[in-house]
Amino acid sequence: MIDVRLLRSDPAAVRAATVRRGDPALLEQLDRAAALDDELRELTARRDATRARINELSKEVGQLRRDGDAAAAEAKQAESRVLGDDERRLGQEHDEVSETLRQLLLGFPNLIHPDAPDGGSDADNVVVHGPVNLPAQFAAHQLVPHWESGPALGILDNERAIKISGAMFAMTRGLGATLGRALCQLALDRNADAYEEVRPPSLVSTFTLTASGQLPKFADDAFAIERDDLWCIPTAEVPLTSMYRDEILAEADLPKRLMAYTPCYRREAGAAGRDTRGLLRSHEFDKVEIYSVATPEQSPALLTEMLARAEGTIAALGIPWRTTEICAGDLGQAHHRSFDIEVYAPGVGAWLEVASISWVSDYQARRANIRFRRNPVEGGKAVKGTEIAHTLNGSALAVPRVWAAIVENGRQADGSIAIPEVLHPYMRGHTVIEAP
Repeated sequence: MIDVRLLRSDPAAVRAATVRRGDPALLEQLDRAAALDDELRELTARRDATRARINELSKEVGQLRRDGDAAAAEAKQAESRVLGDDERRLGQEHDEVSETLRQLLLGFPNLIHPDAPDGGSDADNVVVHGPVNLPAQFAAHQLVPHWESGPALGILDNERAIKISGAMFAMTRGLGATLGRALCQLALDRNADAYEEVRPPSLVSTFTLTASGQLPKFADDAFAIERDDLWCIPTAEVPLTSMYRDEILAEADLPKRLMAYTPCYRREAGAAGRDTRGLLRSHEFDKVEIYSVATPEQSPALLTEMLARAEGTIAALGIPWRTTEICAGDLGQAHHRSFDIEVYAPGVGAWLEVASISWVSDYQARRANIRFRRNPVEGGKAVKGTEIAHTLNGSALAVPRVWAAIVENGRQADGSIAIPEVLHPYMRGHTVIEAP
């Protein structure tokens, strides 16, 4: 949620940042928000003035009664009763306008960082690193898609996954399942030096999903358990955002660095029939998330650090990869600035997004009411007030498409799969996946 005070103090800057998203409807929403804010401030002023007059009348009534002027006191009380009705009406109008403005801002995207590239779609995203490990030509045996080689090796069984759960669910088996677990453990181990491991709940409340920005805009993309007012998390970013909800943190304790392995659930409404073969797109998958809560000043360096960590993990696998910076028109709802890491899958014949590293500025923390108090200034004088924190999130490693890229890049002439060396310690002694 953007700071409504920016609409008052610097409306031109807010409008300029919004224009970069390339959606004219957002400008209409912005104008509506500004009008609602004006109306809300007018109602607040009238309500407060009415309250002040009621308080004055109360004092006057008391003085008149002490002076023995009952008639005048009764007249003042009658005036107070009328104003009391006005105050209640103004209060109700204030609350209605306030909620309308809040709901509008909950659906409004974050403001874009000035350094994010311009552009209208993913075609305008800018390659900032790589390609790395991309050969001039792939061997013919590497051009087999993983949805063919996986079942042949007994490591991918989507046919039975569909029988169990329906379309767009996947199931790995044997060393295929071991490979997925190995990838998660690798990502956790590579970040354990600086990030606290957390295993958050996989089911969260409506408030928690709203705090991270998924609701109300992306309700159709989420799996809901309506009986209990719970939602399946689309990413560990969601529960990690609410870990410090409604808390005031000390600047000295920031940044907070967290990481979490969780299953992730995404309905991906409208995606049926597109990229649904193999592991390219499924309703449930495993992912390791890295997450930070920071001051505004700490955030740029943290973005660089988190991106480097995610790149390092993918690079260690030895598969082709590159990093792109997301252009303004392709940025996610909550993103201030964002980078994607992609791997090349020769069997699919495409670059596959496997990680996003994003700086969300104060967008989520404002919704979740995560604040921090500055360290005392020189001399030990306490700093008054608090500030909204910034949050950053990133995929340390999302399993399905990395799994697919390993299977396709690592496929050998005899149909077996060479497992990246960095994963050998997690594979129970196996270095190759062969047909059973």
